[in-house]
Amino acid sequence: MQPEALTTLQQHLSQALTQLPDETRRLFHGRGRCWAGLEHVTVDWLQGVVLVSLFREPAADELEALIGMLSALTDSQPWQLSGAHTLLLQHRYQPDSHMQQLLGEPNEEWLITENGLRYKLDLGIKQNNGLFLDMRYGRRWVQQQAQGKRVLNLFAYTCGFSVAAIAGGAEHVVNLDMARAALSRGRDNHRLNGHDLSKVSFLGHELFKSWGKVKKSGPYDLVIIDPPSFQKGSFALSRDYQKILRRLPELLTPTGSVLACINDPDTGPDFLIDGVAAEAPDLVFQERLENPPEFPDISPDSGLKALVFGFPTPSARQE
Repeated sequence: MQPEALTTLQQHLSQALTQLPDETRRLFHGRGRCWAGLEHVTVDWLQGVVLVSLFREPAADELEALIGMLSALTDSQPWQLSGAHTLLLQHRYQPDSHMQQLLGEPNEEWLITENGLRYKLDLGIKQNNGLFLDMRYGRRWVQQQAQGKRVLNLFAYTCGFSVAAIAGGAEHVVNLDMARAALSRGRDNHRLNGHDLSKVSFLGHELFKSWGKVKKSGPYDLVIIDPPSFQKGSFALSRDYQKILRRLPELLTPTGSVLACINDPDTGPDFLIDGVAAEAPDLVFQERLENPPEFPDISPDSGLKALVFGFPTPSARQE
């Protein structure tokens, strides 16, 4: 991290701290490769907590300079007026994603809001804190679409989509994820928002061994697929996504829709468009959701891909 890159980051954060939103947002997204020398840095505003994440190990002098800049930032007027009280530096390149406390008291759990909904985050316990901020528009879309629908949320993690769907009036949501601890946090997130848990199911199973359980609760008006790019022993994007796509016709109602997502920078949207055409040809591509503006990327195919598919209307079929 060269001095000029560090200056760019300092200027960006000082400006961002003077224009903070009321809710959680990313303040700096270096991984979109729009700022030379900062491709491995992200900074998130967690409503009082500032989380800086490093995705590549810096040289010792680079790390010292970064910490020095961040320390100076906490003495600046923008920081003092922002209401920030905690500064964390997460070393994502380390096996345990070590969280370094630069300012404030340790707090392993933290509550944030997004689109008026509340979520509980883990700080310093796991690699991911519990909510992927780049999916903000995806959760908003689900909330807008959910009224009266039965929803299947695959790879549910901490159930962010489920919280949005129930807030939007979904009739029922089925969440499936092999990580039962994540689903437990999903229950917490629903409780935080005062949701009726009788409308939510949590299946702690490996997807490819549980199609019977998934199908039993269907058919669904909306299926959400947001897998990791790779999960050792259970999911590989290039190998396994097609297995899900070919099951969609038997999971969906005749007017159902699909939100299919990929967050692998090396995989473009055509992977999904071509995959659906091959495995579920009755479904047609309808739209790609925009990504939040705080996640700029030099290539539109490298950022988050959230694509909507559905069955054509009867008039469209006739044409």
